[in-house]
Amino acid sequence: MSSTIRSLSLAVVGLLLAGCQATGQPAAGSGTKPHHTPEGFRNNYGASGGKPFSQFLKWQWERRTAPEPAVPPQPTPTVTPDLNFLARNATAGAAMQPALTWIGHATMLVQADGLNVLTDPIFSERASPLSFLGPKRRQPPGLALSQLPRIDVVLISHNHYDHLDLGSVQALAKQPGGSPLFLVPLGIAAWMKSEGVENVVELDWWEQHRLKGVEFQLTPVRHWSGRSYWDRTETLWGGWAVFGPGLHWFFAGDTGYSRDFADIRQRFAPRQGAAQGGGFDLALLPVGAYEPRWFMSDQHVNPEEAVRIHRDLGAKRSVGMHWGTFQLTDEPLDQPPKDLHKARESQGIAEDQFSLMAIGETRRLAPRAP
Repeated sequence: MSSTIRSLSLAVVGLLLAGCQATGQPAAGSGTKPHHTPEGFRNNYGASGGKPFSQFLKWQWERRTAPEPAVPPQPTPTVTPDLNFLARNATAGAAMQPALTWIGHATMLVQADGLNVLTDPIFSERASPLSFLGPKRRQPPGLALSQLPRIDVVLISHNHYDHLDLGSVQALAKQPGGSPLFLVPLGIAAWMKSEGVENVVELDWWEQHRLKGVEFQLTPVRHWSGRSYWDRTETLWGGWAVFGPGLHWFFAGDTGYSRDFADIRQRFAPRQGAAQGGGFDLALLPVGAYEPRWFMSDQHVNPEEAVRIHRDLGAKRSVGMHWGTFQLTDEPLDQPPKDLHKARESQGIAEDQFSLMAIGETRRLAPRAP
């Protein structure tokens, strides 16, 4: 990539990550809860919103003057998807085997308890408001939209372009058999309906929605929202806790490190069950887009912090996502696996407790004991 194109592409990322001053219009969730303010939503712990524009400019200057990597990063591992298993499992109903498929970035297909659930779907070529500029996929999706089973539920963590992709949600809303249910944080439903996506339910932190015996609950995480300079923090962000008879799982979306994860474990401890050893059966945690730390730490964890979240949640197993797909920040695309290996070793976590997957890989999971 030429230095000019690289700079322009990274500038698009920086503008989205940096944010700007809010418009002063009332936020969708202005009210009496502590995380609702007249200017928008805020985190429970730490700063809210993107970095000031001056810090974005400092970061961009440092990037322009940094040398190109001496060794190109290795491609993210990929495997051929097991389409036969996914199709059979999708329609197995009560006999569905819990299974996880990494499609790329933060897009995961979770099959459990008779439901096919998709997280933060992005199938587009770029994570950008522009079709010709911005971060471009380094690997195609592990499953094409046409290869997906019929999706029952789509979970959206927040409205940044690499997590809420317009083309992808519009295509899913038109899937054969009818639109999935889109579960979104406060403030996003009106935008989605304006774009023709009608089957939407929005939730505040700690609110829940049940579908076919499975409970979906939005939880706090440390992040922010915005699709332009002018709407920062006007919609909510969050993680998703999902409780079904056969699988308790957690999807963090995007987050910086905070006490929110210890709070989540404490809040859900009574329902996790001492007989089960407590904690989620599975946690999907971000491990990429974290350098430089002075700019990213408020909004994106690094692998060391992701392992801490795994421990805070008391998760039995965690899988890393949000890496290896789009070049969003300064670390090479193949750096997260190396840093995760070091983080596991330093914190005494075995690889089978916190692992990575190849794009397109399906991992079959043991069902939760009755």
